[in-house]
Amino acid sequence: MTEQSTERPTLEAVAARAGVSRATVSRVVNGGDGVREPLVERVRQAVEELGYVPNQAARSLVTRRHDAVAVVIAEPETRVFADPFFALQLRGISKELTAHDSQLVLLLTEGRDDHARVARYLAGGHVDGALVFSLHLDDPLPGLIRGVPTVYGGRPGWSDGSRGAVYVDCDNRGGAREAVRHLVGLGRRRIAHITGALDQTSAVDRLDGYRDVMVDADPKLIEESDFSPAGGERAMRELLDRCPDLDAVFAANDITAAGALRVLRERGRRVPEDVAVIGFDDMLPVTERTDPPLTTVRQDIEDMGRLMARLLLRGLDRRTPGPESGPTGAPSSVVLPTTLVRRASA
Repeated sequence: MTEQSTERPTLEAVAARAGVSRATVSRVVNGGDGVREPLVERVRQAVEELGYVPNQAARSLVTRRHDAVAVVIAEPETRVFADPFFALQLRGISKELTAHDSQLVLLLTEGRDDHARVARYLAGGHVDGALVFSLHLDDPLPGLIRGVPTVYGGRPGWSDGSRGAVYVDCDNRGGAREAVRHLVGLGRRRIAHITGALDQTSAVDRLDGYRDVMVDADPKLIEESDFSPAGGERAMRELLDRCPDLDAVFAANDITAAGALRVLRERGRRVPEDVAVIGFDDMLPVTERTDPPLTTVRQDIEDMGRLMARLLLRGLDRRTPGPESGPTGAPSSVVLPTTLVRRASA
């Protein structure tokens, strides 16, 4: 028996196999130009035959890229791994990064002590840029990561660092208006709203959309929550105790609506006969399993994640010299439309 060599093939070995210089191989594997197509094909064939994997540290010196992107979620891990919203957004991000041969590095900010750690990591040159979402208005992170190419998930609303920020969001306010107009069209008049966390712009925008339609709404019909199932349950109990004659609820997201539905069932309220319910997000793991299935405002969460990654990568390409660089100018923010998805709850 002969023992196979476990040594990694070198750049020199690829050059010898392809019959070209080491410099030519380096230009090909690092995406440089100035190499004739027949030679490019010979190098690629030699790379495949030998199983050559470029040394990332050496490649970074040439390209000034690490082929890694940090995803920063400003929430505790207990929420991130329990809420399907984050799973959907991460799936969209991962698909886009994978298509561009870039790695995803997940960073969570559990509390204030984590901000400096995350900022140091991002400033340390370990990644090419950052995708940051679920920020709260008093979050110091935007100010700490200046100079790092960043795309935000959601419209920035903090006072420091929002000018010129690139973000991907949905039409939260317009979607909320459509939901409440649908409830009005069903003949509902005592329409309550369970908000999300009002230190996040998405929750504020959805509350504003509710108020756009319910101009003279009783303030008692609005109950603040936190985008969680438990928060939806608590808010629904408060609303029923305070306004037992309510006949509809617009919840700030689907899992809040799911919590509200459980309380309505406990209190003997029929949905939609007694109380119509609408959520926001259209997360299928939630909306199709509620009883009854949930009418909701759909935003394409996975596509939002994909667009965040795409905008960041486009911006990085513009910063990198070479034939693959895009046109000058920073990428623009994107606001995606929403649609009302009608099911049995309203």
